[in-house]
Amino acid sequence: MTLEENISLPLEEYTDLGPRQIKEIVNLKLSLVGLTGFEDHYPSELSGGMQKRAALARAMALDPEILFFDEPSAGLDPINARLLDDLIVELSDSLKTTVVVITHDLASIFAVGTRSILLDPETKTILASGNPRRLLEESRDPKVLTFLTRGQTDADRSSIARCFSGYLYKDGKKDVHP
Repeated sequence: MTLEENISLPLEEYTDLGPRQIKEIVNLKLSLVGLTGFEDHYPSELSGGMQKRAALARAMALDPEILFFDEPSAGLDPINARLLDDLIVELSDSLKTTVVVITHDLASIFAVGTRSILLDPETKTILASGNPRRLLEESRDPKVLTFLTRGQTDADRSSIARCFSGYLYKDGKKDVHP
């Protein structure tokens, strides 16, 4: 299936929209993820990052209130992973969509996360929850610190957060780190 066919499928199956309206929505969703002009391409013809963005466009086809991502940056190089993180944040903010991201990628945790939940694999319970930056700065739990610092518990915590995400918070707002 082409990208257009992929994104059209849920619209055809779950709405009463006509072909013209569906085409407009497909074009809008592809535009939102930077894939205008790729409607007739097959996923196999795209790079890994483009495939992830195409999947995001399809996930957004029905304008869900909540978007779930399971390891969205898996298999991407660091640059494309960062671009995908930025796109997820941008779309979440602009479309007012709640985003739930399951990830082990620390850079993504700090770039995308406003509230994180860390699970304890031994007890199978919640180890900690909250803003990942605050958890890094304020937690005294050795398991939390070991995870969030990649085992560098004696390192400067604020430097670690900046290193992983490339963002600084000023006055509660996200600003791109120079």
